[in-house]
Amino acid sequence: MPIRPLNLAVLGATGAVGRALVQALEESGLPIASLALFASEHGAGTELEFKGDALQVEAVGSGAFAGKDLAFFAAGAATSRAQLDVARAAGCPVVDLTPAFREDAEVPLVLPPLNADALAGISRRGVVAVPSPAAAQLALALAPIHRAAGVERATAVVLEAVSGAGQKGVGELEAELRAMLSFQEPPPPTALPHRAAFNVVPQVGPIGDDGVSEEERSIAADVRRLLGSSVRVAATAVRVPVFYGHVQLVNLKLRRALGAEQARELLRHAPGVKLLDAPREGIYPMPMLAVNDDAVLVGRVRDDATQEHGLDLVLSGDNVRQGAASTAVEIARLLAESHLAPR
Repeated sequence: MPIRPLNLAVLGATGAVGRALVQALEESGLPIASLALFASEHGAGTELEFKGDALQVEAVGSGAFAGKDLAFFAAGAATSRAQLDVARAAGCPVVDLTPAFREDAEVPLVLPPLNADALAGISRRGVVAVPSPAAAQLALALAPIHRAAGVERATAVVLEAVSGAGQKGVGELEAELRAMLSFQEPPPPTALPHRAAFNVVPQVGPIGDDGVSEEERSIAADVRRLLGSSVRVAATAVRVPVFYGHVQLVNLKLRRALGAEQARELLRHAPGVKLLDAPREGIYPMPMLAVNDDAVLVGRVRDDATQEHGLDLVLSGDNVRQGAASTAVEIARLLAESHLAPR
């Protein structure tokens, strides 16, 4: 059944993910009757290009979602919580890309290649949550292995690009690099806890009393919701001086035997995954290959000889697309096909 032209809204359009959303919508082929862009007062007035037109970003107001078929929320968790009731009152379903509703049992957490059927749950609260980029990328890579051999435990060192902290993180690293390469003192950090340039910061998000950061807790919770509660996940999230593209170094303990060659074959045919695994030729996942690609790149797949049924692998993905903009647009397509009420 053809999709009718949609009236869409993007909240948080001037952020790193919001800008990627506008680009992904343009590339998607979705029939779009209108696209409204919203941000805070600070971002209002910015112009973004969409299909050859310059669209002006407006400050979000009480009538922002009236007449809209669907809204994407990418302006932070507090804003999502504050604006959800506004959207619901206007009869506008929401695809939320923030942490606001990921742990809410009443809100479906959806990664289309894995659990598109969960979208039916949008009727409960009028919102569907997109998993965090790191969790989405890890879940896509683990899913075929988990189906074949059962993942008992996954340990991931997650090297996160500064765009994970939004457009401010991108601007901060750029300013630091410009200053330091000119032998000047860089400006003090505001979006990140420490200078990112020429540095590695083992903290992403606030750290709790147990020493686990908010991001690490979120990755584990999201992956368990997507793959099942039997999967134990431990993550260490580290901010690295890369603009776009996360990298994950993953160690697995499986319930049943599965060799590296078998794992490669499963990954080669897995939806949402590209196998790049010829390390002797210098072919493996890297951020510079992942940027602007919707697939998760997986490689360096090898047996872990230190434990029974162990595997190691490396993955990389574009953090403003997979688990963010492109995932949200695919969710919108599926909603438009089966779940959006006609206006």
